[in-house]
Amino acid sequence: MRSEPAAVGMGMFERNLTWWVLGCIIAGVLLGRVAPDFFQGLGRMKLAEVNLPVAVLIWLMIIPMLAKVDFAALQQVGRHARGIGVTLGVNWLVKPFSMALLGWVFVRHLFAPWLPAEQIDSYIAGLILLAAAPCTAMVFVWSGLCRGDATFTLSQVALNDAIMLVAFAPLVGLLLGLSRIVVPWDTLAVSVLLFIVVPVILSQLLRRLLMARGGRARLDAAMQRVGPASLAALLLTLVLLFAFQGPQILAQPRVIVLLAVPIVIQVYFNALLAYWLNRHLKVAHCVAGPSALIGASNFFELAVATAIALFGFESGAALATVVGVLIEVPVMLSVVAIVNRSRPWYAARAPLT
Repeated sequence: MRSEPAAVGMGMFERNLTWWVLGCIIAGVLLGRVAPDFFQGLGRMKLAEVNLPVAVLIWLMIIPMLAKVDFAALQQVGRHARGIGVTLGVNWLVKPFSMALLGWVFVRHLFAPWLPAEQIDSYIAGLILLAAAPCTAMVFVWSGLCRGDATFTLSQVALNDAIMLVAFAPLVGLLLGLSRIVVPWDTLAVSVLLFIVVPVILSQLLRRLLMARGGRARLDAAMQRVGPASLAALLLTLVLLFAFQGPQILAQPRVIVLLAVPIVIQVYFNALLAYWLNRHLKVAHCVAGPSALIGASNFFELAVATAIALFGFESGAALATVVGVLIEVPVMLSVVAIVNRSRPWYAARAPLT
């Protein structure tokens, strides 16, 4: 089995992701005011309600990430059965439902007086989309920072991606229905096809081609070359989003802060739950660390794309998913710090092997 080494550190973009997003907010708001007709024209370029420019940008974002995943790692799942079980339970049985509950508590009730009433449902939908799929790319960085087991991280990501192919749409539909939000099933199905199924197929074909022509060295070199394009696609998507969201943000800047509250709570809740369960089951720390981080992180690229496809650029759902991007790095780095500093406490219950 060819395993991917866990990342050992963060690149310049990852370290400064929060600042990049803030820059995109400013640039998008300004451009939206200067050239509103241009951005409205981009917003109208749709196929089955899926925005075509965003679809292209999302492919540029997601395909390089998925190409790093070796699905042969699924053969190694049994080596870390307890850690895998904990992460799967948190990712698919706890995190989406806990986010729906937090959205109901904070957005529909506690914060409702300070939020635009017509966007309440849309904000909750965005939070659900953010939590409905576990992260694919950044978890390799988080795992490396907490000295996580590379084989476990890769096998867990491969398994989550395989589950996502069949579980994302039903889970989103169920939670939106429970939250009394109308589910556009045809658009959701197209979104899953465009943003999950097709990218997985293309990424694995690309991976096989590169591996056949030069092995792992060729794959790594190719991923390094396409990395800037992938990051640029993410930033352009955010600029487009904020070009449409500008009037709402300028009118109510506190919305971003209020939406960040349930997101931050669910990250810490799910990370600490996964970490505690692994300790209780005496799972090694090098597995428990990435398990907690994978359990807490979100596939925000997919969430942004699906929110735009389902509800549009100007929706509260799209804004809610971008708030997740905004706080991703500082919140996840704090979880990494908790995992690393609590190693002696963890070792008192479970081995450090």
